[in-house]
Amino acid sequence: MNRRWYDSNEYTQKALTLLKDMDENRRRALSHDLTTVVKQIKEMHEEDEEQDVSIGIDRVLGLYKISNSRRWYDKVSILSYALKTMSTLPKEDFYNIMEGLTTSLSA
Repeated sequence: MNRRWYDSNEYTQKALTLLKDMDENRRRALSHDLTTVVKQIKEMHEEDEEQDVSIGIDRVLGLYKISNSRRWYDKVSILSYALKTMSTLPKEDFYNIMEGLTTSLSA
């Protein structure tokens, strides 16, 4: 059984592991870039009124824990903000970002 919200997707789990091992300056720059990409995706979805807006109970729980600053990524404000922003995307977009992030950081 998966205990953490990000364990349910292999790319999300790998991306967070790679982010954790990253130096602070690179992590901040990447977090800023992620936030920019997410905002662009959200703007594209604003045109689609039929888009599903549910983020799921696991991600809601993850957001709750972020607000309590219980995890390592909660203490990096720009990364925490990027994850909060990403969590409001449809699952497919969220997982695509995580897959792309894992692929680019593993190269």
